[in-house]
Amino acid sequence: MSQRSERRGIHVDQSELLCKKGCGYYGNAAWQGLCSKCWREEYQKARQRQIQEDWALAEKLQREEEAAYVSSHSSSQTQPPQSQSQPSLATFSKFEEKKTNEKTRKVTTVKKFFSPSSRTAPKKESHEGKTPSPSITRQSSIETDRVSRDFMEFLKTLQKPGREIHKQSRVFIESMGNKKDLSAEELSECVQDFYQGMSDRLLNHFKGSSEKVDRVMDQVEKYIMTRLYKSVFCPETSDDEKKDLTTQRRIRALHWVTIQMLCVPVDEEIPEVSDSVVKAITDIIEMDSKRVPRDKLACITSCSKHIFNAIRVTKNEPASADDFLPTLIYIVLKANPPRLQSNIQYITRFCNPSRLMTGEDGYYFTNLCCAVAFIEKLDAHSLNLSPEDFERYMSGQASPRRQDDPAAWLQSGSRFNPALSQIHNNLSALSSLEKRQQQVMEGAQSLQSELVEWQDSVAREVQEILERFPLEIKSRASAIDAENVENDRLPPPLQPQVFAG
Repeated sequence: MSQRSERRGIHVDQSELLCKKGCGYYGNAAWQGLCSKCWREEYQKARQRQIQEDWALAEKLQREEEAAYVSSHSSSQTQPPQSQSQPSLATFSKFEEKKTNEKTRKVTTVKKFFSPSSRTAPKKESHEGKTPSPSITRQSSIETDRVSRDFMEFLKTLQKPGREIHKQSRVFIESMGNKKDLSAEELSECVQDFYQGMSDRLLNHFKGSSEKVDRVMDQVEKYIMTRLYKSVFCPETSDDEKKDLTTQRRIRALHWVTIQMLCVPVDEEIPEVSDSVVKAITDIIEMDSKRVPRDKLACITSCSKHIFNAIRVTKNEPASADDFLPTLIYIVLKANPPRLQSNIQYITRFCNPSRLMTGEDGYYFTNLCCAVAFIEKLDAHSLNLSPEDFERYMSGQASPRRQDDPAAWLQSGSRFNPALSQIHNNLSALSSLEKRQQQVMEGAQSLQSELVEWQDSVAREVQEILERFPLEIKSRASAIDAENVENDRLPPPLQPQVFAG
């Protein structure tokens, strides 16, 4: 099978990464292939249509009730005896009361659903008797305190606008503390509306300087999302956790997928390439430890750059987009990042939309979404396998390796599977270390025997010297000069002489 046909299963045209409405921005699978701008426009249109339909339904119910009331009232006047009309009037009164309650409930529900103030009012009443515990009143973590201090220091450079930005940010965080029961989409809509309103006011203040606006919005996003992270990341009203478990099990089941099946142009036998692959895996895993959407995007961007470097070193030429996507899929399969779906949804919902629409961050994030979508839909045709082999590999009944000659597939591990190649290299290194250890042990034993022989030879020489020159010990004399055998040869002592003067 040719290289071109092998790529056909995982090739994604770059035009497919763009918004389906043709605006030129990057699309997103979570937004049905649209960019954030077009998605918000479609969402607002659908929401307006829903409001109109609900009000039309409420008006229809009201007209039906009025017609039923007029009809029953006119018929009641034609009933002659009061005793005979009493049961019918009682029945109609119950019907009228039930109909009125139904209409009131539906109209009130419509108003509450589309009115933010009405939507949050019941929750405030329900917590009047309890101690409020929004996230902003909890004990702040070290990271939250640091981000708050950095945000205040940054706003000091803006002087008066900085005080207004801080005030609006605080008010928004407090309001979000009362909206924990909203759906993830509604929480996202609140945050995106705040971003849009803040960005418009900053554009007016800075006279259209988009660079300054982006710099301020980056700090606002960092402050806002660090404070709201616990309440909006993987909220209880969403199914993000369920998707995380499904994706994690799917990736774990695909552990047998090899570089050759994905047609990844990476040679992990090259040390620099292996280091880049490890760094890419580390970055994509580290994404889960970040709180700010922009920081999570930075991890994705860093991972992608390491991938491009690995491809460049392997091919000795600049990497192409066709090489990048299958390599990114391979990295995701090897890393199996924690809470992958939750992180993608978190970035999609709460990141500054301008980052996802343009730039390298938006491009790399869109490719990551495509990689995850490919993994979810990966089948035998995508890997150029037969359906039978694919099912056997997925069920664990077989593994894509050469069972007839274990030594052969271990030796060919670098061409088949980098993990097998690493195992083979480790076994070779262990075998070499074992031989060297055996040589060291033999040398130590030889040295020990030589030391024993040397000790014996020294002892024999000492014994021979002692036998040839025995040690004699003489008794000690009492006189001072008794041991001096040459006393008779000494001159006589001096005698004093007297000289006459």
